[in-house]
Amino acid sequence: MITVEHVTKRFRDQTVLNDVSCSFENGKIHGIVGSNGSGKTVFMKCICGFLFPDSGKVLIDGKQVGKAFDFPPSLGLIIESPGFLPTRSGMSNLKLLAAIRHKVKKEDLIRAMEQVGLDPALKKPVGKYSLGMRQRLGLAQAIMEDPKLLILDEPFNGLDRTGATEIRSLLLQLKSEGKTILLSSHNHVDIDTLCDTVLELDAGKIQSRVSQRSTAEKHSKTQP
Repeated sequence: MITVEHVTKRFRDQTVLNDVSCSFENGKIHGIVGSNGSGKTVFMKCICGFLFPDSGKVLIDGKQVGKAFDFPPSLGLIIESPGFLPTRSGMSNLKLLAAIRHKVKKEDLIRAMEQVGLDPALKKPVGKYSLGMRQRLGLAQAIMEDPKLLILDEPFNGLDRTGATEIRSLLLQLKSEGKTILLSSHNHVDIDTLCDTVLELDAGKIQSRVSQRSTAEKHSKTQP
Protein backbone atom coordinates (compact mmCIF):
# COMPACT_ATOMS: atom_id res chain seq x y z
CA MET A 1 0.00 0.00 0.00
CA ILE A 2 1.22 3.49 -0.88
CA THR A 3 -0.06 6.10 1.54
CA VAL A 4 0.40 9.83 1.02
CA GLU A 5 -0.40 11.91 4.10
CA HIS A 6 -0.83 15.69 3.89
CA VAL A 7 2.08 16.17 1.48
CA THR A 8 3.01 19.74 0.60
CA LYS A 9 5.93 20.64 -1.68
CA ARG A 10 7.09 24.16 -2.49
CA PHE A 11 9.75 25.61 -4.72
CA ARG A 12 10.54 29.10 -3.42
CA ASP A 13 7.21 30.92 -3.42
CA GLN A 14 5.38 28.36 -5.57
CA THR A 15 3.33 25.60 -3.93
CA VAL A 16 3.38 22.65 -6.31
CA LEU A 17 1.63 20.14 -4.04
CA ASN A 18 -0.82 21.44 -1.47
CA ASP A 19 -1.81 19.13 1.42
CA VAL A 20 -2.26 16.03 -0.77
CA SER A 21 -3.55 12.88 0.93
CA CYS A 22 -4.45 9.62 -0.83
CA SER A 23 -3.60 5.92 -0.94
CA PHE A 24 -2.96 3.34 -3.65
CA GLU A 25 -3.77 -0.32 -3.15
CA ASN A 26 -1.20 -2.95 -4.06
CA GLY A 27 -1.68 -5.10 -7.14
CA LYS A 28 -3.58 -2.50 -9.17
CA ILE A 29 -2.91 0.10 -11.85
CA HIS A 30 -3.52 3.66 -10.70
CA GLY A 31 -3.75 6.59 -13.10
CA ILE A 32 -2.62 10.10 -12.25
CA VAL A 33 -4.02 12.75 -14.57
CA GLY A 34 -3.95 16.51 -14.86
CA SER A 35 -2.82 19.30 -17.14
CA ASN A 36 0.80 20.42 -17.48
CA GLY A 37 1.84 22.11 -14.26
CA SER A 38 -0.76 20.28 -12.17
CA GLY A 39 1.91 18.64 -9.99
CA LYS A 40 1.84 15.08 -11.40
CA THR A 41 5.59 14.66 -11.89
CA VAL A 42 6.50 16.26 -8.54
CA PHE A 43 3.92 13.98 -6.88
CA MET A 44 5.58 10.92 -8.43
CA LYS A 45 9.04 12.14 -7.45
CA CYS A 46 7.90 12.48 -3.83
CA ILE A 47 6.58 8.92 -3.83
CA CYS A 48 9.81 7.45 -5.22
CA GLY A 49 12.12 9.53 -3.01
CA PHE A 50 13.61 11.81 -5.66
CA LEU A 51 12.10 14.75 -3.76
CA PHE A 52 11.15 14.99 -0.10
CA PRO A 53 8.01 16.88 0.98
CA ASP A 54 8.28 20.12 2.92
CA SER A 55 5.55 18.71 5.16
CA GLY A 56 3.61 15.47 5.29
CA LYS A 57 4.94 12.01 4.51
CA VAL A 58 4.85 9.12 2.05
CA LEU A 59 4.62 5.53 3.31
CA ILE A 60 5.36 2.41 1.27
CA ASP A 61 3.86 -0.63 3.01
CA GLY A 62 3.92 1.31 6.28
CA LYS A 63 7.55 2.48 6.00
CA GLN A 64 8.29 6.17 5.48
CA VAL A 65 10.20 7.28 2.41
CA GLY A 66 13.15 9.41 3.57
CA LYS A 67 13.36 7.73 6.97
CA ALA A 68 13.10 3.94 6.61
CA PHE A 69 14.76 4.29 3.19
CA ASP A 70 15.60 7.06 0.76
CA PHE A 71 14.48 5.05 -2.25
CA PRO A 72 11.88 2.25 -2.14
CA PRO A 73 13.80 -1.05 -2.37
CA SER A 74 11.69 -2.72 -5.08
CA LEU A 75 10.91 0.05 -7.54
CA GLY A 76 11.18 0.55 -11.27
CA LEU A 77 10.46 3.92 -12.80
CA ILE A 78 10.40 6.30 -15.71
CA ILE A 79 10.34 9.93 -14.66
CA GLU A 80 10.55 12.42 -17.52
CA SER A 81 12.80 11.41 -20.45
CA PRO A 82 14.92 8.28 -19.88
CA GLY A 83 18.64 9.07 -20.11
CA PHE A 84 21.12 6.67 -21.67
CA LEU A 85 24.68 6.77 -23.00
CA PRO A 86 24.13 7.61 -26.69
CA THR A 87 27.23 5.82 -28.02
CA ARG A 88 26.37 2.46 -26.48
CA SER A 89 23.78 -0.11 -27.50
CA GLY A 90 20.59 -0.71 -25.57
CA MET A 91 21.94 -3.91 -24.03
CA SER A 92 25.20 -2.22 -23.06
CA ASN A 93 23.27 0.54 -21.30
CA LEU A 94 21.19 -1.97 -19.37
CA LYS A 95 24.32 -3.90 -18.33
CA LEU A 96 25.82 -0.72 -16.89
CA LEU A 97 22.63 0.02 -14.94
CA ALA A 98 22.36 -3.58 -13.73
CA ALA A 99 25.94 -3.40 -12.38
CA ILE A 100 24.86 -0.78 -9.82
CA ARG A 101 22.94 -3.24 -7.64
CA HIS A 102 24.02 -6.63 -9.07
CA LYS A 103 20.49 -8.02 -8.75
CA VAL A 104 20.00 -9.40 -12.26
CA LYS A 105 21.83 -11.47 -14.84
CA LYS A 106 22.20 -11.04 -18.60
CA GLU A 107 19.25 -13.33 -19.26
CA ASP A 108 17.04 -11.01 -17.20
CA LEU A 109 18.12 -8.07 -19.37
CA ILE A 110 17.41 -10.06 -22.53
CA ARG A 111 13.94 -10.92 -21.25
CA ALA A 112 13.21 -7.30 -20.33
CA MET A 113 14.20 -6.07 -23.80
CA GLU A 114 12.12 -8.75 -25.47
CA GLN A 115 9.12 -7.91 -23.28
CA VAL A 116 9.15 -4.31 -24.53
CA GLY A 117 9.67 -5.31 -28.16
CA LEU A 118 13.40 -4.57 -28.58
CA ASP A 119 16.04 -6.87 -30.07
CA PRO A 120 18.69 -7.57 -27.38
CA ALA A 121 21.28 -8.29 -30.08
CA LEU A 122 20.81 -4.93 -31.84
CA LYS A 123 24.19 -3.15 -32.01
CA LYS A 124 22.78 0.25 -33.00
CA PRO A 125 23.83 2.95 -30.49
CA VAL A 126 21.01 4.46 -28.46
CA GLY A 127 21.83 7.87 -29.95
CA LYS A 128 20.41 6.56 -33.23
CA TYR A 129 17.26 5.13 -31.67
CA SER A 130 13.90 6.62 -32.51
CA LEU A 131 11.95 8.29 -29.69
CA GLY A 132 9.73 5.22 -29.45
CA MET A 133 12.71 2.87 -29.20
CA ARG A 134 14.24 4.99 -26.41
CA GLN A 135 10.92 4.88 -24.58
CA ARG A 136 10.82 1.09 -24.90
CA LEU A 137 14.37 0.92 -23.54
CA GLY A 138 13.29 3.10 -20.62
CA LEU A 139 10.54 0.61 -19.86
CA ALA A 140 13.04 -2.25 -20.10
CA GLN A 141 15.26 -0.65 -17.45
CA ALA A 142 12.19 -0.05 -15.27
CA ILE A 143 11.15 -3.72 -15.29
CA MET A 144 14.52 -5.51 -15.59
CA GLU A 145 14.93 -6.09 -11.81
CA ASP A 146 11.37 -7.43 -11.47
CA PRO A 147 10.22 -4.68 -9.07
CA LYS A 148 7.01 -4.84 -7.03
CA LEU A 149 6.22 -1.17 -7.73
CA LEU A 150 6.39 0.68 -11.06
CA ILE A 151 6.08 4.46 -11.32
CA LEU A 152 5.72 5.48 -14.96
CA ASP A 153 5.48 9.14 -15.97
CA GLU A 154 4.01 9.28 -19.50
CA PRO A 155 5.30 5.80 -20.50
CA PHE A 156 3.60 5.96 -23.92
CA ASN A 157 5.44 9.05 -25.18
CA GLY A 158 6.82 8.50 -28.68
CA LEU A 159 5.08 5.16 -29.22
CA ASP A 160 3.00 4.58 -32.32
CA ARG A 161 -0.40 2.91 -32.11
CA THR A 162 1.03 -0.61 -32.34
CA GLY A 163 3.69 0.15 -29.75
CA ALA A 164 1.16 1.66 -27.35
CA THR A 165 -1.06 -1.42 -27.68
CA GLU A 166 1.90 -3.71 -26.98
CA ILE A 167 2.93 -1.76 -23.88
CA ARG A 168 -0.64 -1.67 -22.55
CA SER A 169 -0.71 -5.47 -22.84
CA LEU A 170 2.62 -5.68 -21.02
CA LEU A 171 1.37 -3.49 -18.16
CA LEU A 172 -1.78 -5.58 -17.78
CA GLN A 173 0.41 -8.70 -17.69
CA LEU A 174 2.58 -7.13 -14.97
CA LYS A 175 -0.54 -6.26 -12.99
CA SER A 176 -1.69 -9.90 -13.26
CA GLU A 177 1.65 -10.85 -11.68
CA GLY A 178 0.82 -8.70 -8.66
CA LYS A 179 2.73 -5.54 -9.53
CA THR A 180 1.50 -2.16 -8.35
CA ILE A 181 1.66 0.45 -11.11
CA LEU A 182 1.28 4.23 -10.94
CA LEU A 183 1.17 5.91 -14.33
CA SER A 184 0.38 9.25 -15.86
CA SER A 185 -0.81 9.75 -19.42
CA HIS A 186 -2.37 12.50 -21.48
CA ASN A 187 -4.20 9.84 -23.52
CA HIS A 188 -7.61 8.95 -22.09
CA VAL A 189 -7.46 5.57 -23.88
CA ASP A 190 -4.45 4.56 -21.78
CA ILE A 191 -6.25 5.58 -18.60
CA ASP A 192 -9.60 4.01 -19.55
CA THR A 193 -8.03 0.75 -20.71
CA LEU A 194 -5.55 0.22 -17.90
CA CYS A 195 -6.46 1.93 -14.66
CA ASP A 196 -8.38 0.59 -11.69
CA THR A 197 -8.43 4.03 -10.04
CA VAL A 198 -7.77 7.55 -11.30
CA LEU A 199 -6.48 10.50 -9.29
CA GLU A 200 -6.88 13.96 -10.84
CA LEU A 201 -4.53 16.76 -9.77
CA ASP A 202 -5.04 20.43 -10.51
CA ALA A 203 -2.77 23.19 -9.21
CA GLY A 204 -1.29 20.78 -6.69
CA LYS A 205 -4.59 19.67 -5.18
CA ILE A 206 -6.68 16.54 -5.62
CA GLN A 207 -9.74 17.42 -7.67
CA SER A 208 -11.26 13.95 -7.89
CA ARG A 209 -10.58 10.34 -7.06
CA VAL A 210 -12.59 7.68 -8.85
CA SER A 211 -12.64 3.91 -9.07
CA GLN A 212 -12.74 2.65 -12.60
CA ARG A 213 -14.83 -0.07 -14.18
CA SER A 214 -14.12 -3.75 -13.63
CA THR A 215 -11.64 -5.44 -15.94
CA ALA A 216 -14.49 -7.14 -17.82
CA GLU A 217 -16.27 -3.84 -18.35
CA LYS A 218 -13.06 -2.17 -19.55
CA HIS A 219 -12.38 -5.03 -21.95
CA SER A 220 -15.89 -4.88 -23.40
CA LYS A 221 -15.62 -1.13 -23.98
CA THR A 222 -12.42 -1.50 -25.99
CA GLN A 223 -13.96 -4.05 -28.34
CA PRO A 224 -15.30 -2.81 -31.71
